Amino acid sequence: MGRHADPARRNELLDAVAEYLLQHGLVDLSLRPLARAIETSPRMLLYHFGSKERLVVAALTRAREREMRLFSEWAPNMGADENPEQLARRAWAWMSDPATEPFMRLFFEVYGIALQQPARYAGFLDHAVEDWLTALTEGLEDAGVDRAAARRAATLIVALTRGLLLDLLATGDRERIDAAIDSLVGEVREHLAGAKV
Repeated sequence: MGRHADPARRNELLDAVAEYLLQHGLVDLSLRPLARAIETSPRMLLYHFGSKERLVVAALTRAREREMRLFSEWAPNMGADENPEQLARRAWAWMSDPATEPFMRLFFEVYGIALQQPARYAGFLDHAVEDWLTALTEGLEDAGVDRAAARRAATLIVALTRGLLLDLLATGDRERIDAAIDSLVGEVREHLAGAKV
């Protein structure tokens, strides 16, 4: 009878692979250098995960869990008296913080790959957009905005902040991009002004 994989060891490896992906990305990912970097062997990675593809999917999930933990540390600090504009500014501060940069870089890399090869990361594209649209729409509705207008505003916010975040990652020009965020917040405020229920 064959050995059973050790769940604790598998978790340790998964944490290490997730960290490796956050630091190095997926470009030219090869099991041998990865295994060397996390002090194991390609054979052990395959033993615990079955294939390189399964390992990558599991590690991306683990990286996402880490990102959500970071976000949950930020989210409880949201003041009940914050208006959507204040919340939007704080959300941008979180997304553009240097501590979240590895997560954002990996997100955009996987996004690009999934656009070319949707089956490789099944479901990624659906969640990448809809999760944020739903959360923002619900938040705006809670602030008294009509559902249709909230959905339109959420679409603008997701698309524009992602574009600005890509710009920031590419150029590092925080002053220019923060000014653009100020403009975006103003535009959304005007857009929503007549959309209260």
